Amino acid sequence: MTGSPARTLLLWCPDWPVLAAEIVDGVPATGPVAVLHANRVVACSERARAEGVRRGLRKREAQGRCPQLTVVEYDPGRDARAFEPVVAAVEELVAGVEVVRPGACAVAARGPGRYLGGEEAAAERIIEHVAQSCLVESQVGIADGVFAAGLAARAGRVVAPGGTPEFLAGLPVEALGRSALADLLRRLGVRTLGDFAALPAGDVLARFGFDGALAHRLAAGRDHRPLAVRQPPADLTVTAGYDEPIDRVDAAAFAARALAEQLHEGLAGHGLACTRLGIEAVTEHGQELHRVWRHDGLLTAAAIADRVRWQLDGWLSGSNGRTGARPARPTAGIIRLRLVPAGVIAQAGLQAGLWGEAGEERERAHRALSRVQGILGPEAVVTAVLGGGRSPADQVRLVPWGDERLPTRPGPARLPGEPIPRPGPARLPGEPIPRPGPARLPGESIASGGGRAVGAGRPADRGAGGVPPWPGRLPAPAPAVVLPSPLAATVHDAAGEPVVISARLAVSAPPARLVVGAGRPAEIVGWVGPWPVDERWWAPAEARRRARFQVCLADGAALLLAVEAGQWLVEAIYD
Repeated sequence: MTGSPARTLLLWCPDWPVLAAEIVDGVPATGPVAVLHANRVVACSERARAEGVRRGLRKREAQGRCPQLTVVEYDPGRDARAFEPVVAAVEELVAGVEVVRPGACAVAARGPGRYLGGEEAAAERIIEHVAQSCLVESQVGIADGVFAAGLAARAGRVVAPGGTPEFLAGLPVEALGRSALADLLRRLGVRTLGDFAALPAGDVLARFGFDGALAHRLAAGRDHRPLAVRQPPADLTVTAGYDEPIDRVDAAAFAARALAEQLHEGLAGHGLACTRLGIEAVTEHGQELHRVWRHDGLLTAAAIADRVRWQLDGWLSGSNGRTGARPARPTAGIIRLRLVPAGVIAQAGLQAGLWGEAGEERERAHRALSRVQGILGPEAVVTAVLGGGRSPADQVRLVPWGDERLPTRPGPARLPGEPIPRPGPARLPGEPIPRPGPARLPGESIASGGGRAVGAGRPADRGAGGVPPWPGRLPAPAPAVVLPSPLAATVHDAAGEPVVISARLAVSAPPARLVVGAGRPAEIVGWVGPWPVDERWWAPAEARRRARFQVCLADGAALLLAVEAGQWLVEAIYD
């Protein structure tokens, strides 16, 4: 996209899952209410926030902060059904409304701004009309692009044309909605969207990948829609007619799934995937209904069916907001349903996730793992998080499923925009390497492989943002198996004498044989090392000094050995 993003007006209803629970289920939103998904708070009422409840808290912690908290399970269908009257109210004033998600809808700002007396007047008129029609409080933001308009709506602002980059520049990186990326950027010293946008686009793509590049476009105030988005050919639209008018939600759900699968198969046959879906319906009395759903990812067949079902449920339920609002139920049943893929992109090069396609499979896996935690405890399901450290065991931390994935030790520091060092060719054990240089006193700064790495935490060795650079870290490739407890071993030279490492890192003789525990001796055909580490030498109670070797045995096995306090240990095994 070469031009500037289109001016966008976005209406946002704060705490919409809570309001939807009040509209549909009668849960009083004026009290302390929290909506939970996978045992975590995804939305809460203003009263609950005043008691300390925040998004992301576990159920038990939220109830501990607010004992009188009313808990409601997250239901996207309920949210979409309750939001339909709000969208209908907006559509009474403006045309071309797109549903971003339940609780937020967007429209091009040019039209409303022209015939409602300006952008600010249009925003006030829409807010007032929604409040009068649906008894729902809302906020409107106007800016260049959907992302900036959404942030402007949270502040209730109208950003001047061309002023979107300046508006975004002062916002924190957490506004991107990517917690892992925001945490990494903060550790690299990038704290605002303006700082992030100032980085070279090529370096961002190389360092953070495709999703980071999209986030970089958002931070710079550029529309994040891919260039491949285009109007689909007419034959991709699917239509179904019904002899018996559909006037029940269960019948509508069945019709929605069949039509969604037909649309998805048609798109897949052309190598395309849907990102924006138009839903059109015609009733027996000739009434025409139309709605557009917007999605930032790719709509699977199940996701298309869900949105069609939610929309039909919203039309057929007859609800138009809270009690006292006028009904919006069609005067007759639906006899024709049409799905229009209003935005598509090429699906080539996409790879399914660990649980299959994004959507229902991932949610089902998440529910299953959460259920296991509920039965056996949080520590029963853990995932690995990579971080900093010098040994393989130091670089991996196991965290309970659903907890924040933060490493115990931060990774290596890198200045913003600095090129990523690529690992060189792997060196086979036994290949010639530079031998240790002249001996140095403990604490002297020398290169790893022939010297001593000063332990993490020393102020003089900290990198950008106070993150240690981890000198002395083992080179790639990483071992395949890291032993939970190192195995005691002995190493002998060709004459049968034990191999020892002096205080100045001198090897007494080339290693020739290895004995692990009470096992049989194994011949060493190649070795590399030492890689010395002298950690926290300034704190005697925490000091640890050791040296590592990579060895290759005659049977083809490759091991990572360590020498500490004169004792040889087997730390890991290479594949």
